[in-house]
Amino acid sequence: MKNFAIVCALCLLVATAALTAQNKPAAKKFDSAELARGKYLVESIGMCGDCHTPINEMGQPVMDKNLQGATLMFKPTVPIPGWADRSANIAGLKGWTDEESIKFLTTGVDPNGKQAAPPMPQFRYSKADAAAITAYLRSLAPAAVQSSSK
Repeated sequence: MKNFAIVCALCLLVATAALTAQNKPAAKKFDSAELARGKYLVESIGMCGDCHTPINEMGQPVMDKNLQGATLMFKPTVPIPGWADRSANIAGLKGWTDEESIKFLTTGVDPNGKQAAPPMPQFRYSKADAAAITAYLRSLAPAAVQSSSK
């Protein structure tokens, strides 16, 4: 009877593990050419790090916080309505779908139907370039933390 209980418990554990694994989303694979294009557009064309990466006391970007949002180090000389004093964390695009990001990068309109707040430029990238930028930013998402069972 004791062996039967152990076998049942093991079967239940295996079945639970299999069901849990089925419910986890598969890790998204990114095309290397698209990622390279997106990185180029983010770093060299959009220069996103200038606002979205914090800088240290020497004025250098803090690369371990690359594109994770920052307090803006500049202000307008005259009042500008809606001016953002802080940039958003765009590494991983948390809270945005790919479609929302592509729409924002092609139209300048966010998921709430609002224009980008100044000083954010209202980019008009092509759909292919917006998709490459989205893939690159999505690839910067931190690895999922695995919980330990007790």
